[in-house]
Amino acid sequence: MNTPSPTGTVADATRGNWLDRYAPEQLKPYGRLARWDRPIGFYLLFWPCAWGIGLAAVAQPQFGFGWWAAILMFFGAILMRGAGCTFNDIVDRDIDAAVARTRSRPIPSGQVRASQATVFMVIQALLASVILFQFNRFTVWACVASLLLVAIYPFMKRVTWWPQLFLGLAFSYGALVGWSSQTGGLGWAPVVLYVGTILWVIGYDTIYALQDVEDDALVGVKSTARLFGDNVRPAVAALYAGAFVLWNVANLMAGGGAIFASLSLVAAALMAWQLWTLDAEVPRNPFVRFYNNHYVGVALTLALLAEWVW
Repeated sequence: MNTPSPTGTVADATRGNWLDRYAPEQLKPYGRLARWDRPIGFYLLFWPCAWGIGLAAVAQPQFGFGWWAAILMFFGAILMRGAGCTFNDIVDRDIDAAVARTRSRPIPSGQVRASQATVFMVIQALLASVILFQFNRFTVWACVASLLLVAIYPFMKRVTWWPQLFLGLAFSYGALVGWSSQTGGLGWAPVVLYVGTILWVIGYDTIYALQDVEDDALVGVKSTARLFGDNVRPAVAALYAGAFVLWNVANLMAGGGAIFASLSLVAAALMAWQLWTLDAEVPRNPFVRFYNNHYVGVALTLALLAEWVW
């Protein structure tokens, strides 16, 4: 097992992040398990929730945007992303020890035992359940059903070249949950939004996985980044284009119009920039392009809000 660094920091965390600077020393390893030092994950988990809520507002303008639901889902995203990452690190502890970017994580570096991580995961899940039970029964059961996706995702990189698809199924689920929290059910518009968001997640996580292709090849971990090889850029371009088209179809199905269609071009421009400037040979380049999807989430949320208002 690797010896942790003096500070215990994780290799792919931003230096000087709030967790490393301010959190009590005993809490830091658990915060790193939950990725509190890397908030991009819960942003990307939350934005589809906001899109589902926004799409419901477009479909039912008289009820407005569910601000309280959005606040609850934001904190729920932090907790569930933390629980999911903790579970992922428990399952992947041997693989993480063999990959340069992840061997400094709390379990492979010896900062936290797997049993301690399991208790922490359960605590986060229980806190998330408190938030969940604030919603209607349909939404509660829909979220419970999503736990199957969360459970199987860490194992997919061992058996399929498409683990990013399973991440997409889990990380996009908020599109359905956001809609159902406002309507008490589902419809074709949120399903189309969900499928488009899955394509988006596959695309951005393929970019993220470019950081690990060499180590992944050595340890036998599969990914779409390895699968696409030299064709990563056109493959992700196709995924992003499909996502953009389906997002606009969902807007039309919900009764939206030209305002969303126009403003969503900002999201399209951001995704185009990612691909135009992507260079896996430059350190941190894929991560910065991956992180840019946070702003895609902001742009689409604002586009849906504008469509509802006007």
